[in-house]
Amino acid sequence: MTNIPTISRRNTFLFGLAAASSSLANSQIQASHDSLPSSLNWEDPAERARIQAAVKGSSGNEKVYSFFRLHIYAYTHKGNLVPLVTMSNLNVGYWKPLENGNYGATIYEAGIYTKFDSHEVLEEFENPITKKKRKPWRFLGGPLSVEIGPDGIVTGAGATLKPKPMQIQVFGDTVMLPTASAFSFPNPITPQAFPEESSGDIIYWDSHYVFFANLKDVVNKSISNIQSNIQFQNLVSFHPWLGLGGVDGRSWGRAYGTKVNTLDQIPDKYLRGLEQQTPEIFDIENWKEPVEDYKEYIQERLL
Repeated sequence: MTNIPTISRRNTFLFGLAAASSSLANSQIQASHDSLPSSLNWEDPAERARIQAAVKGSSGNEKVYSFFRLHIYAYTHKGNLVPLVTMSNLNVGYWKPLENGNYGATIYEAGIYTKFDSHEVLEEFENPITKKKRKPWRFLGGPLSVEIGPDGIVTGAGATLKPKPMQIQVFGDTVMLPTASAFSFPNPITPQAFPEESSGDIIYWDSHYVFFANLKDVVNKSISNIQSNIQFQNLVSFHPWLGLGGVDGRSWGRAYGTKVNTLDQIPDKYLRGLEQQTPEIFDIENWKEPVEDYKEYIQERLL
């Protein structure tokens, strides 16, 4: 079977975290220092590491929650986008300072599909393009280990994610950390074996991510977990559960989310669905084995 990159399931948050961190690795070259406030102190390697960790997770020893709503459409190279489903996505990261001066995290995520722009959990999905009914998928991803240093995420030579660096931006009192990333890999769910599920011979993934934080918080060294909002778009080959094999195009996703201090800050109508469909994300102490989306889908639905 084709080797599948360990990107968890849809894994937009983890992908964006890695991508955004890597984009900052080259920010000394990419950023226009004339436009950066001196209070940011971006020339200091220790500050670069602290800021990256604190905006995306924490520069302290603590658990960090992030919650997103992701609206997913089909783009078929003709007409307008076709609304498909919406996802509620919860991420849990365990962050800590490392002895080498960097910051590390172990991250888990879970997501469930709802009716488009609704909190109602999908029990059955009628694809608006094929008119066929499909059983919705849910996902769990992780654990993923992340290490962030002065020059961004620390990865090995064979890392799958190769994001394109973009300029760190400061407009007024808002710090923005953007990135654009793209990669592809052979599809283990081949058109020949699974014509209804397969999106083609190659899986394509394009992701554009931005973290937003307040400059006053970013420069405050006493804040380990900086409040940040996150927005991203994904242009990704159709997931097999959608049953869009043979349909030309990709799924386009638009998401917005934020870090939350406690699970109580997530609206109850979304939290209930996650508790029912993905109880594992609320019992991480007993989450022992790594979970990867495509491998699990193949084993559960196709074999």
